[in-house]
Amino acid sequence: MVPASGEPGRSWLLRLVIAFAFAQGAVSMARPAVSYRALALGADERAIGVIAGVYALLPLFAAVPLGRRTDHGRCAPLLPIGVVLISGGCALSGTAVSLPSMAAWSGVMGLGHLSFVIGAQSIVARQSAPDEQDRNFGHFTIGASLGQLAGPIAAGFLVSEQDGAMGRTSALALVVSAAVAAVSLTSLWRIEHCVTGREARAPRSKVPVHRILRTRGVPAGIFISLAVLSATDILTAYLPVIGEHRGIAPAAIGLLLSLRAAATVACRLVMTPMIRLLGRTALMTVTCLLGGLLCAGIALLVPVWALAVMLAVLGFCLGVGQPLSMTTVVQAAPARARSTALALRLTGNRLGQVAAPASAGLVAGIAGTAAPFVMLGTLLLVAAGLSARRSTRPAAAGVSEGRDHGRGRPPVADGSVRRACPQPSRESFPDRE
Repeated sequence: MVPASGEPGRSWLLRLVIAFAFAQGAVSMARPAVSYRALALGADERAIGVIAGVYALLPLFAAVPLGRRTDHGRCAPLLPIGVVLISGGCALSGTAVSLPSMAAWSGVMGLGHLSFVIGAQSIVARQSAPDEQDRNFGHFTIGASLGQLAGPIAAGFLVSEQDGAMGRTSALALVVSAAVAAVSLTSLWRIEHCVTGREARAPRSKVPVHRILRTRGVPAGIFISLAVLSATDILTAYLPVIGEHRGIAPAAIGLLLSLRAAATVACRLVMTPMIRLLGRTALMTVTCLLGGLLCAGIALLVPVWALAVMLAVLGFCLGVGQPLSMTTVVQAAPARARSTALALRLTGNRLGQVAAPASAGLVAGIAGTAAPFVMLGTLLLVAAGLSARRSTRPAAAGVSEGRDHGRGRPPVADGSVRRACPQPSRESFPDRE
């Protein structure tokens, strides 16, 4: 495809992946560092769960308004705003001297991450042809996986428990993560295609949230995404606590988290052939099922090498849910509400990030630090059941996974989807699977 004059061409996706890798790397470095710094300030398992939950609290209320704004305007401005908030939240968490202030700055970091992700996902959805969405979302989430790979390793090597240095070294890790986030600004130039005349003339009426949530495929995609992200999030926040109780050094915990992220990168590199072999629904069902069993298995007292094997396979399974749930939601949602639908998916993610860590903290306080992983296993098994239930519904004749709900919109020259005027009478579409 040849880009139109003055537009960013094909390099926009690569630069978006690079920016996302640095932004996610900063967050993945900061999250375990926040846990270690909170432990140094006297936090227990319940307090760790509350701090991890506050990370998602502000985004929980901001997601839908940001999605509405993006549906009717440009996506790119959200990216630098998100980077600034991430950097500020990381740096100020490193200087915080109380648990409430750490929780507050963790919320700012979460709001920045949400702003970046809504803008970036909307750019991918808007600038990808229907048959490229699985691939492009898979490549986009490689940036997150690369950040999740490098961030915990860096945090593990910077944070030290020796001679009571955890408070100081965890603060250093948070300040470094702020600098890492700022690097992503260097890749955000000319990343969004110019708005065309037909897009500017498109109707700007709002699709009600309840109508989006009733669209077939959207609720299941939201829940699967919630379950997968909750598993990733609690792994990041609670594996350091597991390490403390089992005598595993922070550097080893960082390597284990990065091994999980590396397996996720490997999964997304082979996403397209796996979809061709199994289909989107079967792939999500199998990986959620296996992921649930492996999450529950982490509760067992196993050697470090066995934990590494389990996390590698779990990382591969968790790599499927995020990109495919993005495609599922985008292709199911009404054309003029795709950013809002993605924002609702992120709202579900953040709701899980509020409820899951708080529940994990409560469960850990009652039943021990391994119990949250049993809870996560149950959540993923429910997600597998929802995905399998979708596969039992008859697909509409002539509808394939690669087409945009049978509408046959051709891609335009810059790779974006040709956006015809929305058809209000067809806001619920046949299941794709």
